Amino acid sequence: MMRVLALLATLLATVPAFGEELRLAVTTSFENSGLADALVPAMEADLGFDIALLVVGTGQALRLGRAGDVDAVLVHARAMEDAFVAEGFATHRREIMYNDFVVVGPADDPAHAAVATNAADAFAAIAAAKTPFVSRGDASGTHTRELQLWAAAGFRGAGPDESAGGWYREAGAGMGATLNIASAMEAYTLVDRASWLNFGNRGELKLLHEGDPALLNQYAYLPVSRQEHPHVRADLTRALENWLVSERGQQLIGAHTVGGAQLFVPNAKARERTDG
Repeated sequence: MMRVLALLATLLATVPAFGEELRLAVTTSFENSGLADALVPAMEADLGFDIALLVVGTGQALRLGRAGDVDAVLVHARAMEDAFVAEGFATHRREIMYNDFVVVGPADDPAHAAVATNAADAFAAIAAAKTPFVSRGDASGTHTRELQLWAAAGFRGAGPDESAGGWYREAGAGMGATLNIASAMEAYTLVDRASWLNFGNRGELKLLHEGDPALLNQYAYLPVSRQEHPHVRADLTRALENWLVSERGQQLIGAHTVGGAQLFVPNAKARERTDG
């Protein structure tokens, strides 16, 4: 009997108590795509604790992690994630799912972005034509990828800015607000496919360029390190990670659709640089 009670106590110690809460910083695309609405109720039901989402850009999500204001982050900017781990703020990085970015713009496509051979050439064509382009301008994962594409298109430094002749505008906002501005201006912008498929105010905007490997958009989960912030809930972050990479979590991610189109492809990978 004593052995049974000891085993029961051990098992109960590994299960988060009901009513506990994990604070998770996620990107705006996780929210805009509707994936949060599809996953969070299932997570909470299966795991037995609450999940409080802080919906921000990748840069802000990682700042919250550095400050210890969240227990984990789910983001999509590889270089920023690697720096976060290297600086000791996360115990490891775990790939969870991916989708891709697309270039959208006015239906008449005055820059001929649709016929460009790759995304960098599409950006170069937009700049050459000086047709309106709306940037998120918010240090998010999408903004980071946009700057990489401008660099590939031949722009040095941080790419074009609002002094480039009026055609380049920075929204300083999330994906939904940026798309609304682009729609009102009939401007080009870069958007993750999930947010685009779930966006209802397209106006004259059309999807013009897709399929370039440079547009792959990988999402990763990073638990905040207790060595930096002893108050973070490592037990809860571990439980959530196990759920995200489980057969059930991956199935639910892959099953989320809008208008019959799959928004994310589950691709759980092994941990990268774990401290155990």
